[in-house]
Amino acid sequence: MLECGMLDRDRQTLRRCSAVLCKQLVVDEVLIQSLQADDILTESMAEIVMAEQTSQKRSWRLLLLLPKRGPRAFSSFCTALQETEQQHLCDLLKQSPEKNDKVSHVEVSIYVFNSIAHHLTHKSMEFSLDADSPINTPVLACTPDFYLSHCEQSYRMDSSPRGFALVLSNVTFDTCTAPELDPRKGGEVDDEVLRKVFTELDYMVTVHRDLTAEGMRTCIENFCRQPDHRTVDSCVVCLLSHGVEGAIYGTDGQLLQLDWVFEAFDNAHCPLLQNKPKMFFIQACRGDEMDCGVEQIDGPARTCSPSCEQGDSGREGQGNEDSRQREVMGRPRIKLPQRSDMICGFASLKGTAAMRNTKRGSWFIQELNTALRLHAKDTHLADILVQINGRIKEREGYAPGTAHHRCKEMSEFTSSLCKDLYLFPKYQPQY
Repeated sequence: MLECGMLDRDRQTLRRCSAVLCKQLVVDEVLIQSLQADDILTESMAEIVMAEQTSQKRSWRLLLLLPKRGPRAFSSFCTALQETEQQHLCDLLKQSPEKNDKVSHVEVSIYVFNSIAHHLTHKSMEFSLDADSPINTPVLACTPDFYLSHCEQSYRMDSSPRGFALVLSNVTFDTCTAPELDPRKGGEVDDEVLRKVFTELDYMVTVHRDLTAEGMRTCIENFCRQPDHRTVDSCVVCLLSHGVEGAIYGTDGQLLQLDWVFEAFDNAHCPLLQNKPKMFFIQACRGDEMDCGVEQIDGPARTCSPSCEQGDSGREGQGNEDSRQREVMGRPRIKLPQRSDMICGFASLKGTAAMRNTKRGSWFIQELNTALRLHAKDTHLADILVQINGRIKEREGYAPGTAHHRCKEMSEFTSSLCKDLYLFPKYQPQY
């Protein structure tokens, strides 16, 4: 028996009872907090368990972790069961082997192993249960058939490199000019994750860390002016820092307005990227409000909100009339809107804080990394960001300073894309 592992008799007891535990155990935040308080689970382990969507899946995760968490793990688990009013399961674990469930030890072990293996294979490749590092599964490749069947209706994406990626990550802030801004522990994990995944997606990635607001502005201006944008099909910009609604902080405590960032890449200021997709990912708080979540209420589906079609119809008609008048004067020149072909993923909603784990990095970047690695091969970016929204919605964190010690996060994205945006990873057409 390894010194860091559970006692062998306790390990065997957990195995014997695994089938019942998987079906009946309720893994909620109270049980997890109890195990955290007893130093059985780390914060990252608690997040991994609670990220699962159902109690049974959370049970699978927890039962895989416990045998590796030391000789006190079994007794602490029994205490947590008592504290969460699951005394019947505590009694089951403390019974002698002869009085346990009639299913044999071998049958139960096989049942649980197959259930967990099937679940992890098909549902949860994203996480290693007891690891503190993000997923590093290689980016899955697009197939030639998929490329050929989707390239016509999507943005062109076959240059090599696909484009240039700029990552600005502020982790440490000036204690003199920005004493209220704490170090963003885990931020260094995020920028390394982004560097790796976009490099695998065939982007030329540049990472700059710990810049003032003016330093970030200069970096972005230089990036926009790169003449090599002419020869590639897209660009990526990732901004990671503390923030408020509409702006992010430099290390000097000064703000860089996001609207200025988007303007720098619009059709007027960055003509080399006209009609090419420009991707932005913003990992920063957009306010101070902590989302503590609300209880879900069962009931009929909500009806859709009234649309704005009637109010907009007059403007649309006026626009058509203006076009007709211009056509009378002669054939109009082709023009572009001031800003188009952009998509931006935000880690949190307006006014709310974003969640970050000090070892695994931020929730949003974790999910973005996972989704791109597993799904970019056959999913366009807008749908990937919808999937990320769904994953973030199900996550729950432990925040001691909040009501009920629980916190939630909800990501969102905005888009002015005009076509599907597939990255077609690892596929290069032959001309």
